[in-house]
Amino acid sequence: MNLKLEHPVALVPTMGALHAGHESLIKIAKTEAKSVVVSIFVNPLQFENTNDFSNYPKSIEADTKLAESSGATFVWVPTFDEIYPSEPTIISAGEIGNLFEGVHRFGHFDGVLTVVKRLFDLANPQFAVFGEKDFQQLFLIKEMVKKLELPIKIISAPTIRDSSGLAMSSRNIRLSVSDRESAIGIYRALELANTATTLELARTKLKSAVSTIPNFLPDYAELIDENTFDLATATTTNVRAIVAGWINGVRLIDNMVMSKIGVSK
Repeated sequence: MNLKLEHPVALVPTMGALHAGHESLIKIAKTEAKSVVVSIFVNPLQFENTNDFSNYPKSIEADTKLAESSGATFVWVPTFDEIYPSEPTIISAGEIGNLFEGVHRFGHFDGVLTVVKRLFDLANPQFAVFGEKDFQQLFLIKEMVKKLELPIKIISAPTIRDSSGLAMSSRNIRLSVSDRESAIGIYRALELANTATTLELARTKLKSAVSTIPNFLPDYAELIDENTFDLATATTTNVRAIVAGWINGVRLIDNMVMSKIGVSK
């Protein structure tokens, strides 16, 4: 990418189908940098399911308008050959990349880290903004930046929800009306777990509520230490609930800090 951008530069990597959640990332980036680059690239390396890749929503014209109206300096839509001019050097996500999402999406996080590193190499940002909805992804990108000693500050952005509480996601447009009602159940389960004051009760409430969501096939519903991704224990002070699964072929993930357990920072 050969652009003369005013520094510092903030990058907002996306796979398109932009929504209010992406808009919030762009606005945060705008407060940190003089130039904001929004990339749109659907990365095949992070899809273990070819149908999921081919069905991923695409709306470049609408995405460009939303990005520019939100404050983007440049909307970058690289080609596959631009990102991967030769056989890519795969970056391993390590042990944590094989937990939770990694169990059910083999190689997913290796693909995520590989493309994010390429985007960093090409855009040369000083800042990059990622949403907390994809919490394991955010965690692993921070770990990669630390391990490789990249001169980039990773900024965490809070999950944006619609009026029902459903976490904003590009995949939501594939949900039918009844599917959306089921999907809202994920948020309700997280909220219910967050009423608990003990770890044991929160875990019980979460798993019970998730198991009763109509048409939802859960892959996991668990409480973790958000600083290590270990399972939360009685001594954990930063407890986060994470949930993922499928509704009629659409994968949904969500998470929430358990504010009444320990001290979340």
